[in-house]
Amino acid sequence: MRLGPYPVVLTADEQRLLDAVLDLMAEHGRDMATVKDGWQKERATAGVGSGFVREMGAARSLAAMSPASPALALGGEPTERVVQTALTGQTQTAETGVTAQTARTAVTAGSRFAGDACRMPPDHVPETEAGVAVGLRLPALVERHALRVQRDWSVAGRDDQKPPEGDWRTWLIMGGRGSGKTRAGAEWVHQLASAGPRSDIRIALVAETLGDAREVMIDGVSGICRIAGSHAPDFEITRRRLVWPNGAVAQIFSSEDPESLRGPQFHYAWCDELAKWKHAQETFDMLQFGLRLGQDPRQLVTTTPRPVPILKQLIADPGTRLVKISTRDNARNLAPGFLTALEGRYGGTRLGRQELDGELIEDRADALWKRAQLEALTQRATGALGRIVVAVDPPSGMGANSCCGIVVAGLETGVLANGGAASKGSVTGQRAVVLADCSVEGLSPSGWALAVVKAFHRFGADRVVAEVNQGGEMVAAMLKSIDERLPLTQVRATRGKFLRAEPVAALYEQGRVLHAARFREMEDQMCDFGPDGLSSGRSPDRLDALVWALTALMLEGGAEPRVRGL
Repeated sequence: MRLGPYPVVLTADEQRLLDAVLDLMAEHGRDMATVKDGWQKERATAGVGSGFVREMGAARSLAAMSPASPALALGGEPTERVVQTALTGQTQTAETGVTAQTARTAVTAGSRFAGDACRMPPDHVPETEAGVAVGLRLPALVERHALRVQRDWSVAGRDDQKPPEGDWRTWLIMGGRGSGKTRAGAEWVHQLASAGPRSDIRIALVAETLGDAREVMIDGVSGICRIAGSHAPDFEITRRRLVWPNGAVAQIFSSEDPESLRGPQFHYAWCDELAKWKHAQETFDMLQFGLRLGQDPRQLVTTTPRPVPILKQLIADPGTRLVKISTRDNARNLAPGFLTALEGRYGGTRLGRQELDGELIEDRADALWKRAQLEALTQRATGALGRIVVAVDPPSGMGANSCCGIVVAGLETGVLANGGAASKGSVTGQRAVVLADCSVEGLSPSGWALAVVKAFHRFGADRVVAEVNQGGEMVAAMLKSIDERLPLTQVRATRGKFLRAEPVAALYEQGRVLHAARFREMEDQMCDFGPDGLSSGRSPDRLDALVWALTALMLEGGAEPRVRGL
């Protein structure tokens, strides 16, 4: 018999003991075939076999003492006297039929035993192999094996977290929050890198930022260094790479710097949260040119779905194997009550379907903006800016879910949408550039006011434009308390949000607004904003701030956008 590349060879005694223990477990729990396969695999894997033999020997000694099951009763009397014999060093007695040396060997090997060692309380229903072992109060060595096997990815991993069979270049996992995407990626990379005593494999690890790569893909709870245990690679921070003991290397990259992927070449790549990368298309394109080593270069993409162009292209690619997983699939590894709380709040909504169910939700048909349009209007560099404003949409209250919209935009002078030259003083001949989304969440009024002032000085802005419908004079007072010389214009909305946003959306259609980068949270609101607001029912705080900024820069009236009559 073979299991993977290793021949499976069990001695007759080992096979008998395994069968007996598993049969006993099966009487109290679910099918234990996975435990048996795991033990066989461990027995056959180089470097583990000797330990397995020793532990099986100790477990066999315990089995020899146990009358709790006919299958395990190889002779002897299993009462507490046996343990006492081992501890006191007494010699063999006619009553027990067990030598002190035999009992001492079993006890000192780390086992524990009770008179009812193989009896389980009738009200105990274990959910895992390890739970069965603990609930049965089996010998500690057998219990430890069950725990170890339970953690083994070949047993613990779900089928949808393991590489698909067949010929593919891209394995795309789209899943909800906490669905096990990161664990699947970390296990795949570690398995590839640690295969064989020597390896020259090169792997690319690409995240939105270098911080994300370290905190999620490498050092996170489900990151590579955490799941690898004692076989973890060395993390060379200054060189931004992981090095396995066998020589395999994984380098980390950021979507903020696509050019860093020029030059290096790889056998494999893992791309995490592709849908929120800052320069997704450029970074992914550069990676494809470097994925050129070995006979079969492959890449894994793990992401929460968003209807961005790069993700749609991958789904349509015939070389992609798409796997969809939901947060519910990983419920056993999540905090109690987590799913109930989130499903109660977001169940059935567009946000819940995307973030929990892992569904790809397209743009709203009645939304004022489309993602493809925003993608086309994103550029990395801008020309000279003549005027810069910071627009603020203060929150209506305080709390963890409150958000203060803060958007910075500037006026690019001397540029017409059609490429012509602008006349002096012509507002219509200019183009606005959205420079940053500095919105903050969960802060007190003094906290978000400080964030506004920081954005003002960071970008060398000319003016702050603040909506005062929520807060009135308090908004100006808070801002002035941080910087009393802050140039401030207070504006008050007199019409609905959709009516105020329509003229700004028209500027985008005319090509008169550009984005200097990808602003994920703000763009999500833009593409989900229709006549009835956001589908989640929340306030479009970031979008409101954007509308005020572009109104101040591009639209006449000085306060809020208006549709001029004919």
